[in-house]
Amino acid sequence: MIPLAEARRVVFDACPLRAPEPMTVDAVLGCVLGLPVVAAVSVPPFTNSAVDGFAVRAADVTHAPVELETVDTVVAGSALSLRLEPGRAIRIMTGAPLPEGADAVCMVEDTTVNGAGGAVVIGTAVAPGENVRRSGEDIAAGERLFEAGTVLGPAQIGVLASVGLAQVTVHRRLRIGVLSTGDELVAVGQTLAPGRIWDSNRPLLIAAARAAGFEAVDLGIAPDDERALAEAFADASGRCDAVLTSGGVSMGERDLVKVVLERLAPGSMRWMQIAIKPAKPFAFGVLAQGATPVFGLPGNPVSSLVSFELLARPALRRMAGHHRIDRPSVVVTASEALSRRPDGKTHFARVVVHREETGELRAVPVVGQQSHQLHALAGANGLAVLPDGTGVGVGGTVDVLLLDSEDALGAARTSVLRLLGEPPADSGTGGR
Repeated sequence: MIPLAEARRVVFDACPLRAPEPMTVDAVLGCVLGLPVVAAVSVPPFTNSAVDGFAVRAADVTHAPVELETVDTVVAGSALSLRLEPGRAIRIMTGAPLPEGADAVCMVEDTTVNGAGGAVVIGTAVAPGENVRRSGEDIAAGERLFEAGTVLGPAQIGVLASVGLAQVTVHRRLRIGVLSTGDELVAVGQTLAPGRIWDSNRPLLIAAARAAGFEAVDLGIAPDDERALAEAFADASGRCDAVLTSGGVSMGERDLVKVVLERLAPGSMRWMQIAIKPAKPFAFGVLAQGATPVFGLPGNPVSSLVSFELLARPALRRMAGHHRIDRPSVVVTASEALSRRPDGKTHFARVVVHREETGELRAVPVVGQQSHQLHALAGANGLAVLPDGTGVGVGGTVDVLLLDSEDALGAARTSVLRLLGEPPADSGTGGR
């Protein structure tokens, strides 16, 4: 067996960062910037009003209430060049350019229009700059907005649009092919014959790839046949950046994935027995055609997902330019014993992490720790890392990889919602 760190090193060395390329802003959600972004313009591009109201000279309303003559109106989108003279006011709408000579805006709520006489009573004094958005207040022309390596979310994309960028250079979202192997497998929706099982690994890994920020390509199910497997890999190498397979990497006579990969990926194929549980068997190689990495994951569904989390997901995120490639980890207290036997491996126990009212994070193991018990894994939100030994007793501390950090920290989220005045999720009222 080899240490997990060594297996990761082999995989990472064969999965280099992909070169960035230009993409339109509407297609870069979740992508990573390949080059820094510098603003060519200021935001706002001109000084404008933050509210509906009246543009004034602050010195004219120091002793409010005062009555001023209203001489004009300026609306958002207006290109009018107006000048405000002392002792006068100009009606102004939110976003409209501030007239020359004005230095503040009084909100409409603090004013009273004096009949049809063209005058307005300003009821509250305003300071210079009040209710005014200065040009460049958010972004100054020439400002460095984002560094290379920034993950582009909704706010970042909005900023790019605000400075007029229709295209940026990013590391493109990877296309990950997902292939299941095995004569016993049947696609969901088809009739299940005796001795056959529905394929859960392919939907599982397609969803995992998408959740990690990749495009997933369904490559279907390949039988335990060398020619069929070779054809499937050849097809995948032409349209995918990487391939995930499940099954066929252990030590059985029908475990053919590693055999085919040895032929298709000469010199790069590695068949590993990793010192972890679950997910000990693992195959990896790079297809000669197109330099496409292939991750041969175990067939048991829990092993397949754990192998994806520890090896494939971080390597693929690294290829896509991400700096944070692994799941976040936390130190938690074991509410129940996390027992194991010494066997030379690191164990990854499936646990539920929750936050106590005191703020302490605690973990409880799920019932069902075998590599075929996918339903039990579905109830977990973390993988407790148990080094070789006898495990962790009640009250001991353990490192946990959070598979769902939002769920694990749900108590903190609930507290925030209460601060915001949001009702708890289960506090709905029934209608009559």
